[in-house]
Amino acid sequence: MSREAKLGSEPAEHEVTPEGLYLRRREFLKSSVLFTATASGVGGSLLWLMGGLRADKQETEQKTAGADPAPFATTRSTDYARSEDRTPYPAVTHYNNFYELGIDKREPALYASSLRPRPWTVSFEGEISKPQTVDVDDMLRWFPLEERIYRMRCVEAWSMVIPWVGFPLGDLLRRLEPTSRARYVAFTTLLDPEQLPGQRRAVLEWPYVEGLRIDEAMHPLAMLAIGLYGRTLPAQNGAPLRLVVPWKYGFKGIKSIVKIRLTKTQPPSTWNLAAPNEYGF
Repeated sequence: MSREAKLGSEPAEHEVTPEGLYLRRREFLKSSVLFTATASGVGGSLLWLMGGLRADKQETEQKTAGADPAPFATTRSTDYARSEDRTPYPAVTHYNNFYELGIDKREPALYASSLRPRPWTVSFEGEISKPQTVDVDDMLRWFPLEERIYRMRCVEAWSMVIPWVGFPLGDLLRRLEPTSRARYVAFTTLLDPEQLPGQRRAVLEWPYVEGLRIDEAMHPLAMLAIGLYGRTLPAQNGAPLRLVVPWKYGFKGIKSIVKIRLTKTQPPSTWNLAAPNEYGF
């Protein structure tokens, strides 16, 4: 209330708290009570506190990022289902580690519209019999899509149960026909500071790179995801193509992939380069 307002007088219109903000405050207080008894669970009171004031802008940005298109038609049944509750879609798409779009967990969803996932090509190089560069949509016609429900764990001590849509990485590698010299698979993220403004900051070496041993990459659980919850993969989650390796920490799940290269020697990986005492290959 302004200093000029007198006790009992009507407040000025600009002093009235917006209804949406008031309701979110009530939701925050409610969630604080619910989550006081537990230290686990993404989406607790801390997340409400971090995101409440920016929820309206996030919703607008999320629409432009293509987060809610028509569902995919998964054409192959899968045995990779879990009985535990799935993490709510808003938490999966609004609490993200994607430094190329922002360091704060909420920033990737805010700035996701800067990433243009179409048109998009992926190059396949190195120790393979069929090197090529293909449009991502052409590549998706190579394989039936399936939904797999995996728990993703982060080194920051939080986790999410996510229903990914995609196909086994091993199916792709077999199509490319690795040579006998292929021992590792290296992945590279798009390098484009216009689309990924976080790359203007020297917080990591760009572009982001990751790798797997060939036996890990061929494991039936390793997959390339192009969606989640039956929808197109949002930009903040790594559109249009990301790696999902459920037995490893989330930082191995490289996003917005533009190159896959099979190599004889161990490739570099971004977090190992940044902190080798903490992050192994």
